[in-house]
Amino acid sequence: MKKFLKSITLVEWLIWNISVISIIVCFFAFKNTQYLYLVASLIGATALIFVSKGNPIGQLLTIVFSVFYGIISYSFNYYGEMITYLGMSAPIALWALISWLRNPYKGNKSKVKVNSLSKKEWCLLLIAAVVITVSFFFVLQALNTANLIISTVSVLTSFLAAYLAARRSRFYAIGYGANDIVLIVLWSMASCENITYLPMAICFIAFFVTDTYGFINWSIMNKKQKAEEIENVSENEKI
Repeated sequence: MKKFLKSITLVEWLIWNISVISIIVCFFAFKNTQYLYLVASLIGATALIFVSKGNPIGQLLTIVFSVFYGIISYSFNYYGEMITYLGMSAPIALWALISWLRNPYKGNKSKVKVNSLSKKEWCLLLIAAVVITVSFFFVLQALNTANLIISTVSVLTSFLAAYLAARRSRFYAIGYGANDIVLIVLWSMASCENITYLPMAICFIAFFVTDTYGFINWSIMNKKQKAEEIENVSENEKI
């Protein structure tokens, strides 16, 4: 535990504390009594800090957050969000958890080895994303989903983000960042009808900040890991 606490940088502590404080203050400032929103938001904020560090615990917490978020989405008829998180994000997060545990960096279970996707995989991913998004559009339309277009875009960004996270790509953070922006808009619209949903909008603003940091940190991790691999190859050649 001491080793883990020391691994958290000052920036990460600041991001987490500011996120948590903002969520809590907003929740009580608007006299919200839906504590499920508060719990979900705090779990999500904590999960993203772990994910930004490449720690598998983040994926475990993402699964828990997906369940809470699916329930909340159902309450406002955001069926796209509910289906996306319970039927796609949670299962893919489980896949990501297994993948991260199987691919630790230099045997360190608390840090994943960063992966790079091939051009072929990128092409297949984009094709799959289009098929899934179009399919979901008609499903959500049939369910009379609120804010249909935005909900459909959320499906697209969620799928890309979850898949890239499972494949250990640093670009997962861009996918989640895009999804955060969509959800900020989605829950802001919900807040106009019912102010109790405002904490969810604040929650995703905090998520956006954390995901931005996640991309920066994973890029640094990727650079360091590649440099160390090159160094190891050079040393082996000398031997």
